[in-house]
Amino acid sequence: MDYNVVYHDIGLKGYKEAWEYQEKIFKKLVDGKIMIVKSTANGEDYDPGSMIMVEHPHVYTLGKSGSENNLLVDSIQLRAKDAEFFKTDRGGDITYHGPGQIVGYPIFDLERIGISLKEYVHRLEDAIILTISDLGLSGSRLGGATGVWLDPDQPGKARKICAIGVKASRYITMHGFAFNVNTDLTYFNYINPCGFTDKGVTSLQNELCQKQDFEVVKMLVKNNMKRVFGLNWVN
Repeated sequence: MDYNVVYHDIGLKGYKEAWEYQEKIFKKLVDGKIMIVKSTANGEDYDPGSMIMVEHPHVYTLGKSGSENNLLVDSIQLRAKDAEFFKTDRGGDITYHGPGQIVGYPIFDLERIGISLKEYVHRLEDAIILTISDLGLSGSRLGGATGVWLDPDQPGKARKICAIGVKASRYITMHGFAFNVNTDLTYFNYINPCGFTDKGVTSLQNELCQKQDFEVVKMLVKNNMKRVFGLNWVN
């Protein structure tokens, strides 16, 4: 069974504005699900899921289980770099979002898709692995960590190209992934990315030695999300 999902490309948005945008959709989906359960209504009355694609100005975000010690600059230095900092309610530690990075916020009902939260994260990783494969790169997972990595089994060479941090309530998800396309990687020098001190970060531009067509990569991600989750895009 295909899962109906509305696609939202909201362009360049500040982190707080985008968070509020996804919170509104998330709350509507959760509230709708509660009402359906209470009324024992037909499952076809469920609201569709949503897939938000966005690009953020410079910002660092910290997951609820993360440590502020992994942010290596103070508030004055943050302002000097035109960057913001937010504590969030997602999983994971600290990460960076900025121009040239595709950020995806899937708001999916995992019960409707029929998968666990662990499988959901696994499929997010699959979508990015397929996307970089489309562009000639080989990505994979790193044991004990989320996200998509290059050369994860080679000591000193493991580098992350996509970070993942999610939240779920009543099996409905929010937050999601951050995929480095043409990202300025110097901003990762001011954090321990995802809490790691011994692993690197990379981007498509860095690996392929040229700037990538952002919109083309975004469409590849969209198509691969459809493929791995069995999505049906609706208006």
